[in-house]
Amino acid sequence: MKPLRLRLLLGIFVVATALAWAGAKLWNSLDTLPGVPAAAPVVLAVIAVILLATAISLRSRLKAMRERTPGAKRVDPLSAARAVVLGQASALVSALVSGVYAGLGIELLTLPDFNAHRGAALTAGLAVVAGAGVVAAALWLQHICKLPEDGGGHNGKGAAPSAR
Repeated sequence: MKPLRLRLLLGIFVVATALAWAGAKLWNSLDTLPGVPAAAPVVLAVIAVILLATAISLRSRLKAMRERTPGAKRVDPLSAARAVVLGQASALVSALVSGVYAGLGIELLTLPDFNAHRGAALTAGLAVVAGAGVVAAALWLQHICKLPEDGGGHNGKGAAPSAR
């Protein structure tokens, strides 16, 4: 499984922001703008907390296994892989959704009657911040579940023994 790169997520965010801003400008030319759901930042924050809790749990269990702590719970490799896939999928969707809310927020900020749209602009901004939290938690989860052999740089001759 290839690790997800921050550069890719930033690219998705920037492209989605530009497209959403252009779409919002076009939509605003019809004198109607779509609303920003109040639940958007809440849902993204809940996803970030779930990913963070998963990362903390896996981190402590993997640390206990490495230190050979008596009674340490074993980490099922398939469960760890599923957690990473969930994190990567969440990060990709979050980058896209955050870009859409950023584009809409930019359009709301540039409107002449900003005071009428202040709440929607604030909600869009909070959704972008919560989306960044999802990306950060997902990348950290991916880092935690990285195997020592995933370091690379071994000239394709197999995994190097870990220096423990």
